[in-house]
Amino acid sequence: MSQLEKVAIVTGGGRGIGAAISRGLARDGYAVVVNYSSDGASAERVVHDIQLAGGRALAMQANVAKEEEVLRLFETVDQAFGAPAVLVNNGGVTGGFSRVEAISAQALQDVFAVNVIGAFLCSREAVKRMSTKRGGHGGVIVNLSSRAAQLGGSGEWVHYAATKGAIDTLTMGLAREVALEGIRVNAIAAGLIETDLHAAAGDPDRTARLAATVPMGRAGTAHEIAESVRWLVSPSAAYVTAAIVAVSGGR
Repeated sequence: MSQLEKVAIVTGGGRGIGAAISRGLARDGYAVVVNYSSDGASAERVVHDIQLAGGRALAMQANVAKEEEVLRLFETVDQAFGAPAVLVNNGGVTGGFSRVEAISAQALQDVFAVNVIGAFLCSREAVKRMSTKRGGHGGVIVNLSSRAAQLGGSGEWVHYAATKGAIDTLTMGLAREVALEGIRVNAIAAGLIETDLHAAAGDPDRTARLAATVPMGRAGTAHEIAESVRWLVSPSAAYVTAAIVAVSGGR
C-alpha cells in the first residue's frame, strides 16, 4: 500500500473512542479524516494534535444519518486525500436511557438513523471505492459494536443494544459479501468503557457503578479500544474477517 493510499475515515472521530482511534491510525501513517456531526472544536483539537506530531489529518463535518452528507463526505475525501483504505464506523448515539415501554418513535428513529443507517451508508460508499472489482485497491472496514448487543441493555437502552445487534449482522454479512474483493470487515464489541457517552446519556457515574460487573474489575479505556482497531486494520490481522472481537474485560 503506497503512502497515497493510506487514508482512513473515522466517523465520530473527534471525541472519546473515535479520537483515540484517529490518533492511533495517524501514528500508523494514515492520513486521517476526523468526521464529526456537531462538535467541530473537539475534531479540530484532534487534528491539531495529529499535525503537531507530524501526521496528516482533516476535520470534516457530516451527519452520517443523512445520505447527502455522507456523499459529500466521501467526495471531499476523494478530492483531498484520495480513496480511503480504512473506514471506522464509530459514530453513534445512545438515544438516552429508557425502558422499552417508555421509548418514543422519534427516539427510535434517531438512534437507528445514526447507528445503523449511517454505518450502512458509509460502508456502501467505502466499498464502492475499495472493491478490487471496481478498480479499487482493497481496504478494511471496522465497525464499533457493543457487548450490549448480546447482553440486551435491559432497563437502560434495549434500543441502543438493538442497533448494535444490527451492526453485528452488517459486519458478518458484508464481510462475506466482499471477501473476494480485497475488503475485510470486522467489528469491535466494546464493553464498559470510560468515556463521556455515559454522562451524555444522563448517568455520569455509570462506569464506576458497573465496574464490579466486569470480571476484570474495571472499565476499559478508549485507548484499549483504539489499539484493537489498529490491530484489525494492520497486516497482522490479514486473515481476520467477519469477526466480532469482544474488548470487554470478560463482561
